[in-house]
This record gives sequence, structure tokens and C-alpha cells, in this order.
Amino acid sequence: MASRRLALNLAQGLRGRSGGLSVPIRRGLATPHSPALKTQTTTLKNGLTVATQYSPYAQTSTVGMWIDAGSRAETDETNGTAHFLEHLAFKGTSKRTQQQLELEIENMGAHLNAYTSRENTVYFARALNEDVPQCVDILQDILQNSKLEESAIERERDVILRESEEVEKQLEEVVFDHLHATAYQQQPLGRTILGPRENIRDITRTELTNYIKNNYTADRMVLVGAGGVPHEQLVEMADKYFAGLPSKSPESAAYLLSKKKADFIGSDVRIRDDTIPTANIAIAVEGVSWNDPDYFTALVTQAIVGNYDKALGNAPHQGSKLSGIVHKNDLATSYMSFSTSYSDTGLWGIYMVTDNLANVDDLVHFSLREWTRLCGNVTPAEVERAKAQLKASILLSLDGTSAVAEDIGRQIVNTGRRMSPGEIERVIDAITEKDVMEFANKKIWDQDIAISAVGSIEGLFDYARIRADMSRNF
Repeated sequence: MASRRLALNLAQGLRGRSGGLSVPIRRGLATPHSPALKTQTTTLKNGLTVATQYSPYAQTSTVGMWIDAGSRAETDETNGTAHFLEHLAFKGTSKRTQQQLELEIENMGAHLNAYTSRENTVYFARALNEDVPQCVDILQDILQNSKLEESAIERERDVILRESEEVEKQLEEVVFDHLHATAYQQQPLGRTILGPRENIRDITRTELTNYIKNNYTADRMVLVGAGGVPHEQLVEMADKYFAGLPSKSPESAAYLLSKKKADFIGSDVRIRDDTIPTANIAIAVEGVSWNDPDYFTALVTQAIVGNYDKALGNAPHQGSKLSGIVHKNDLATSYMSFSTSYSDTGLWGIYMVTDNLANVDDLVHFSLREWTRLCGNVTPAEVERAKAQLKASILLSLDGTSAVAEDIGRQIVNTGRRMSPGEIERVIDAITEKDVMEFANKKIWDQDIAISAVGSIEGLFDYARIRADMSRNF
């Protein structure tokens, strides 16, 4: 619509100056035009899904394997195995030594990486289009033929232990790990991704190979391509390299437990450490899953609460009502609203950092008062602002082939299909203030909360007092 309006204004302007378009406007240089890019999917005989978004004019591509298995697929005894495997993937296979693997990637000028989350493990490569077949060959090699040598396991054990120490210094990571642990007590989703230090020290090759056997199966894997790799070409490569993957995961106790619906538990965990000069607090209600009809409504509601950072120049003018209250009264250094989704549940909440330790209770009170306001008093203007911010953030996040591949892989693994950016935009546009208030009444009003707090938190009220603010009448 914006482009049509711009064209109309341009035409009117030309007529106004020349008294009519006597000379037709012609293109100077040829500009290629292609219809809207679409995501194509194919499922192989063994159940492996191949998904691509082909851009005929792209010079590079991202290819990767998205696997429906992360720390949630582990047991208490094997927690940390998925992340450990990610580290070992690039340490040599039965066909390539670590040096050969690194040299091969280096000679292509490609980029090979991996990451682990609570529900997914991802291995991906970025390269020039002509090098995509070689990258797929490398990916299948590290996924199916990793040697997992004892010497490499011992070396990576020390690396991961050091990584664990670094994570423990990042207060935001610590707070969110504790938030999951308290919200999903004694459940797979409550475990950390790295695992406890004793597990990292004790993980053996047997546990690593068992994790691969139990979880790296075709029905839980999606081979994704984005950029200049045609769909048919990637399907051929998938058939060549991944046809031998087992079709289905064995229904082990860990698998069955990982697929059991997670129960949200209202509770709190507090780690008081007065040597930390700030109070770092996360509060969450049970949010929405990836497939929930209210998924985008949750994101719009989160955007209404907004974010705040005192260090930014626009801190007094960040749009949300809560940020105005926080800034005017100097209640926080920063806050971040969030909506984190999983396959069957989610966390919707706010993470706050403050050095105004005498007013921690006020910060929490006004944050929860803003939450309860959403249940009955939302203006069209703030919904439109939130929708505009959300659409911009989603579209800006799809900049580059790796971001597109990530979006395709995440959506198909978690929901079974990919919504196009245009479809997402239409869904967001249709959300009204009534939808926001209905969501808030269902998910926020008088609901149990999970609280995680670390640092100088003496001023944080007890759980019952904070929980009572979830049904405040103005």
C-alpha cells in the first residue's frame, strides 16, 4: 500500500509541474523482478523434512539441520549431553580429522557453527552457492560419523567447565536459568542447557552415542536451505546423504518424559548476594506455546509493556506507560519484557535490573500494576504502537540467509509449517485492544507467578505480597 501511495504521489507531482505526462517514464537499467519468495517443503521416505526459500539472485546460501532435541530430551543424569555433543561435532569424523575439517571450511571461506537450546539443536553452514554441496556433505558427516574420541571428550570437558564458569558470571543468564528451574520444578524444561558441573565432569562417550541414537532421527530433523540453493537440488542432496537416518525415535523413558506437558508452578527462588550492587529480578506467568492461537497476541501485549534502558538517550521517550513511570521515579536501570515459547508452554514476563535498592518494592508494584491495567484499560494507540514495533522487529530480524534459515527451521520444527512474513503481518494487523485485554484476563489476572531474584534483593517483598498484586483493582 505504501509503495502504491508513493507512486501515486510521484505521478501527481509530475503532472503538476509539466501539465501532463507527455513523455512516458521508461526504465533505464533492467531490474529483475521475482514473485514473493515462498518456502517449499518436501518429506523424504524416512520422514526427514527438507525446507527451502530459494532466492534466484542470492550469491550465498545458508544450509543447516534443525533437530527437535535439546536439553529437554535429557534425564537428570545426562543433563548437558546435547550441549556437550555440539562441542564435539567439529572435532573430527571417521572421514575427516579436526584439522581437515577446519581446513576444508577455511578454504571455502565458509562459516560453520552450532547451538543448543532447551528444545532444539542446530548445525548450520554459510557459504557461496557453489560450495553448498560440500557444506551439506560436511554437515551429514559431523551428524552421522563423529568419532567422539576419548581425548577430544576430555579436552572439551575442560572447555565446557570454563564456559559454565563464564555463564555463572552473567547475571541475566543466571536469573533466567533459575526462573525456568522454579517455574518447571523437577521437570525437563527446568534444567539448564549446559547441565550441572558434576554432570559435565562425568559425561561419557556411551551417553553421547546414546543421545545421538535416541534423538538424531529423521522424524525429528529438518534440513533447511535459504539463499541461492534451489529446492530440488537440496532434496537430491538430502536423499543422497540422509536416506540412511533412522525413521523414528525409540520411545525411551527420556523421550516420553520430554513430550509430557510441562506444568507451570507458581513459586520463587532468591539468591541474596549483597556484594552485587544491583537487584536482578524476573517475574513471569505461564505464557503461550508456539502453536497457541494467542502467540502473536502475547507478543503484542509484551510490546505494550515494552523495554527500558536508562543509558539510552531516548530513555524518557520509549513509548510505554511503564517506561515513563520507571524513568520519572528512577526505579530501574533497565527492564525487558519477554514472551518465551516452547512446544507446549511458555513464560510471559519481565526482567528488571535496578541499583535503586530502597525502591525495589515500588519497581515490582508498578510493573505488576501495569500488567493488571492491561486486563481492562488498553488504548487503540498503544496497541498500534506495539504492533508497529513488533512487525518491524520481525521483518528486520529476517535480514540475511542465516536469519531466514533460522526462521524456517524454528517454525517447521516447532509448529510443522512456516508462516510467511506477509501472513505474520496480516495476523498482527488483525489484533485489537479487545484481543489484548482478553489475553491479559486469561493469562495475567490473578494468575500464579514464578519469581527469580539475584543480588541485593533485601527490599523484595515476600511471594504472597507480590502474588496479591496480580489482582489489583484500581
